[in-house]
Amino acid sequence: MSEPTPDIARWKIFVVIPTYNEARNIADLIPQVLAHPFDIEVLVVDDASPDGTGELVDAMRQKDARIHLLRRPAKQGLGTAYISGFRYALEHGAELVFEMDADFSHDPKYLPKFVRAAATADVVVGSRYLTGISVVNWPFRRLILSVFASQYARLITGLPMTDSTSGFKCFRRRVLETLNLAAVHSSGYSFQIEMNFRAAGKGFRLAEIPIIFIDRYVGDSKIDRRIVWEAAWMVWRLRFGLYRD
Repeated sequence: MSEPTPDIARWKIFVVIPTYNEARNIADLIPQVLAHPFDIEVLVVDDASPDGTGELVDAMRQKDARIHLLRRPAKQGLGTAYISGFRYALEHGAELVFEMDADFSHDPKYLPKFVRAAATADVVVGSRYLTGISVVNWPFRRLILSVFASQYARLITGLPMTDSTSGFKCFRRRVLETLNLAAVHSSGYSFQIEMNFRAAGKGFRLAEIPIIFIDRYVGDSKIDRRIVWEAAWMVWRLRFGLYRD
């Protein structure tokens, strides 16, 4: 017997946005996210940004109860920021939890498309490569690295995905409740792969939707060589079961 289609119009949605020095983007991004006609809220997880991102979001929060802020004492990595955000969203009744970048590389216009896809999937990933290469403004070297990383992860882990490193995605509540979030080891690219792998391993349904990824216009990229090497080794650990709940 198939599962009945949920009433997605009634879902509480949390969009989790980790930040570090995103003051020039976040004030424009949050209103665009909240403009969608859902029961939608935004959680910013800020790692003590010296540019005042946390203070700016706190001021916005005072005027709109749909805006939430978690302030962490130092830069602690993307993966731990999302884990903290997931726990907060679950505690506040979220049925659907998004990951989203603060720099407009993830366009808020795609949020309704994700929500519709989540009616029949447990994890929905915004793919830059589902219908060819849909990336704008990236240097050729970075584009090749990203394409290679996704193909590499697919080959080693067996995940049937075109873009397993994408950070624009959403989870249904039951996924995050089922996974042992304390056992997630990685950050950066590898955090995205590990979450997909763990969800698939628990039998959850993964789906991809096409997006156009536009590289940030303002601010600096947070990708570095350490993050790339972490992802390269982590997929083998997943493959051989070295990361367990």
